[in-house]
Amino acid sequence: MVRTRVGYAGGKKKDPTYYAMGDHTESIQIEFDPRQITYGDLLDVFWKTHNPCAQSCSRQYMSAIFYHDEEQKMSALATRDREAARRGAMIATAILPAAGFYQAEDYHQKYMLRHERRLMREFRSMYPNESDFVRSTAAARVNGYLGGNGSAANLKKVIGNLGLSDTGRKLLESVITSHR
Repeated sequence: MVRTRVGYAGGKKKDPTYYAMGDHTESIQIEFDPRQITYGDLLDVFWKTHNPCAQSCSRQYMSAIFYHDEEQKMSALATRDREAARRGAMIATAILPAAGFYQAEDYHQKYMLRHERRLMREFRSMYPNESDFVRSTAAARVNGYLGGNGSAANLKKVIGNLGLSDTGRKLLESVITSHR
């Protein structure tokens, strides 16, 4: 994974916001390096991290995969069918063409990281510009670890590449260890 952004997708309303979303769905945009992780691997994570059988109460919170090309569409449909067979249940997740993505307001970005104030102070010193922080691969990875994605063992392998000070690294390891 290179970077992530949260936002709104799938609707026709121009320039949606959290309080005026229109017909969009809250979503995440993932930029990834296919030499490091495949689209199929990302789909596997998607299916494992939520209940795709649950019907959504609204368009805003519906489960969806937005594909960018025919190959992604076919992969999404194949994994959906695999999940339906594995679960023995109907999958409610929509498989839709990606027709635009609107980045959510800054305060929605890197949500888990923003709630770790001591780590945020460190990231603010590295990325005083908000847009640089939102685009940061390191911030996206730390946010993912704080959200419970990634093992402590894997964190130990990559923590030196996140740009954190010794104090920041120890703090992150402490937080991840205490959450597990």
